[in-house]
Amino acid sequence: MSGQTQRLNVVPTVTSLGAMKARLVGATRGHALLKKKSDALTVQFRQILKKIVSTKESMGDIIKSSSFALTEAKYVAGDNIKHIVRENVQSASIKVKSRQENIAGVKLPKFEHYIDGETKNDLTGLARGGQQVQACRAAYIKSIELLVELASLQTSFLTLDEAIKTTNRRVNALENVVKPQLENTISYIKGELDELEREDFFRLKKIQGYKKRELERQRDAAKDYADEKVAEEISLKKGISIHAAHNMLAQATQKDEDIIF
Repeated sequence: MSGQTQRLNVVPTVTSLGAMKARLVGATRGHALLKKKSDALTVQFRQILKKIVSTKESMGDIIKSSSFALTEAKYVAGDNIKHIVRENVQSASIKVKSRQENIAGVKLPKFEHYIDGETKNDLTGLARGGQQVQACRAAYIKSIELLVELASLQTSFLTLDEAIKTTNRRVNALENVVKPQLENTISYIKGELDELEREDFFRLKKIQGYKKRELERQRDAAKDYADEKVAEEISLKKGISIHAAHNMLAQATQKDEDIIF
């Protein structure tokens, strides 16, 4: 449905017109706010996308250096270094916590890493390869930090993507459905009210014409009654018929065109 047929089914009254105007004002404000929200989310979306691209680019180099550091540690300290490290580690020292960040009403999950407790493998590789083991540990810690950051960015990216789609759907619904419906409804109500006003004006004109004709009829009836009474008096005084008295009155009311004054 489009055009004038795309409107709400309402009774065309002044109250309905005021309500529709108020709804149109609310829809206009809501559309403007949602548009600003969509723009703000889009800006944040692009910033996160840039961070994801740069993080993924650096992630390849860091993973490569971490793998190379592990190979060096195995070469220097021997293949048993993995078992020694696992025996010394009871629980993870690097943990992840989550929090929420509010962006234009959208809650984005954020992940952060933190170190819980002390490291128990400071003496690992003391016999040989200790420096390479510590370098490997530092390289993998940096890799974990980047992985946590990348997970936070990608989760925020997906959340923002869904929020932007929802907001854009609402903006399009307000712009292409709700506002045209309200505008067409307001135009319909105004047209119906104008038509009712014209009908009332025509009705008043008809009533005034009827009253005017009725007043003239009453005046004519009163004049005829007065003439009848005068004719009866003349008939009684002069002893003539009613018809003759009417003729005398008619002649008395006529003006002689030859007399100037």
